[in-house]
Amino acid sequence: MRTNRAVRTPGGLSVRVDVRALAVVVLLLLAALAASVVLIGTGDFPIPAADVLKTLFGEGDAGQEFIVTELRLPRVLVGLLVGASLGLGGALFQAISRNPLGSPDVLGLGQGATAGALTVIVLMSGSATEVTVGALVGGLATGAGIYLLAWKQGVHGYRLVLVGIGVSAIVTAVNGYLLTKADLVDATRAVVWMTGSLNGRDWSQVWPLLALCAVLVPLVLANARGLRMMEMGDDVSYALGVRVERVRMLLMVAAVLLTAAATAAAGPVSFVALTAPQLARRLTRSPGPNLLPSLCMGAALLVTADWASQRAFGADQLPVGVVTGVLGGVYLLWLLVAERRAGRI
Repeated sequence: MRTNRAVRTPGGLSVRVDVRALAVVVLLLLAALAASVVLIGTGDFPIPAADVLKTLFGEGDAGQEFIVTELRLPRVLVGLLVGASLGLGGALFQAISRNPLGSPDVLGLGQGATAGALTVIVLMSGSATEVTVGALVGGLATGAGIYLLAWKQGVHGYRLVLVGIGVSAIVTAVNGYLLTKADLVDATRAVVWMTGSLNGRDWSQVWPLLALCAVLVPLVLANARGLRMMEMGDDVSYALGVRVERVRMLLMVAAVLLTAAATAAAGPVSFVALTAPQLARRLTRSPGPNLLPSLCMGAALLVTADWASQRAFGADQLPVGVVTGVLGGVYLLWLLVAERRAGRI
């Protein structure tokens, strides 16, 4: 059944709309918002969903307003922004590498950000803000290194993945070395950060990530047409007028920034960047990078995983990175088996 529709604007422009993809985006947004409301109401002082909505619209009492707006809303917003950033970053890397395994988790960007954070924690005993900056610098440096090592008259998919796997192994070894050099207090602090968690997040993490997303998301979506053409190959893209290396470098920088910023805000939350684009593609059944559905899927996945980490294990509250790691690991095994049966690996 054809789901594409042509929509004409009053100015005479014609825009093609994928109805199924649009429906998936709307449903994922509603799911993310519903999960967010439930998550805000979850905790030692439970608040019904209706009261959460009333408080968000400024009609709650003083106690509820403090709990919602000062304690729980920033955590949920960080979760939404981190999930959206990882979902979009993962979709970009998978489209550029033309490989379903080409995600920041596999390429080593999360490990690079972790190395930057560990350096600040272990060698400098830095503050939370300094750890965030260190994670951002580590992720950016790792992304730049992978790009330069993979460059050979351009950057191609399997070369990018192979170089990323090698860099990931090296950086993981560096992280292990840094942990062995840390004292007990710093090592404990480092391990907590490396797990990936939304605990204790406040408005100071929300605003920088929101500002970055406000700049990068429109920039990425504006280059979505060129990215989709690049899936047909560089030669065809050049023939159609796409400046391939310029678009590829621009989108890779955006993907690295999104991933590094998300890691800096919440720690290395694993496998969201890998699974969100694949799940979005299966829901939309649409070719191409599916950037907007992947963004919405990442946000919905992370807030749902955060709710599960708080409520699904009884009195024990787990860091959200543990939940995403378990679910993502199962998904990765399934993906590897499916790719092998299809003869692609």
